[in-house]
Amino acid sequence: MKADRHIMGLFKSEDQVVAAISGLKNSPYTFRRVNSPFPSPKIMAALKLKKSPVGWFTLAGGMIGFLAGFSLAIYSTIQWHLVVGGKPVVGLIPFVIVGFEAAIAFSVFGNVIGLLIMARLPSDRWLKYYDPRCSGEYFGVLASCEMDQIDGLQDFFRQQGGEVKVFN
Repeated sequence: MKADRHIMGLFKSEDQVVAAISGLKNSPYTFRRVNSPFPSPKIMAALKLKKSPVGWFTLAGGMIGFLAGFSLAIYSTIQWHLVVGGKPVVGLIPFVIVGFEAAIAFSVFGNVIGLLIMARLPSDRWLKYYDPRCSGEYFGVLASCEMDQIDGLQDFFRQQGGEVKVFN
């Protein structure tokens, strides 16, 4: 099904948006996205999104950071040969601290990189389908349909209690 036309339903209440999202899942129209003026647990529950894999990026960054910090501490100690009082050159307990600190730093980097990759940022793909009223008091539900279904999708949004905006 090739979606040619994007239409947004603008709603004033979360309950109307949840009903529209549920209705779109059982319709011939393609749900695209929701624009909300604030985070809404009701809308998130209606979307039924799968869990984000960003946590795996954070874990990978932390493990790489720990190994990098631990390796850097060992490498620098071996290079300088600072033997003090007959203690071992590679002391594990102090190096775990360095590895832990590097793990924290690399976890943050991994998290940010994962967020950018999974959110597909930077992207201006959806900016042309945005209504500025969604930054104030309206919720926007964007759906697409074929050219011959435009009237049906507009009627669907009106029946749900919303205003309709058609994008070219």
